[in-house]
Amino acid sequence: MSLSNTTENATLKAHLQGTDLPYRAGATQYLALFTADPGETASLAAESNYTGYARVALTKATAWTDGGSSFTNAALVQFGACTAGTNALTHFAVVDTASGAVAQMISGALSSTLNVSSGIQPQFAIGALSISAD
Repeated sequence: MSLSNTTENATLKAHLQGTDLPYRAGATQYLALFTADPGETASLAAESNYTGYARVALTKATAWTDGGSSFTNAALVQFGACTAGTNALTHFAVVDTASGAVAQMISGALSSTLNVSSGIQPQFAIGALSISAD
């Protein structure tokens, strides 16, 4: 798991200057899938591109379960079914927009590669996605 450079800077500003995080107030965040690590610079070059893919909206207040030292997804997360194309998905990221350029908050590796092809709908059972500050 990695905080993006944007999140690291915003967190320092919040702690040291009392500046509110620019994406904190929004009630919705989005989950994106990637075929490679988007890194701390939030590169979208490897974002999933199979036909049917779209970022999934998550309601901040209810999307994550606090496990003390880590958070996990509190509900089933389902992406659009693939109708064409293929992807070998290896990473996810929490971002602030439904499409296009983002402020990426957090990214991490999936526990295993998720191979997507026609007819497959990527989904994550409750607790399958884990984020920690390690």
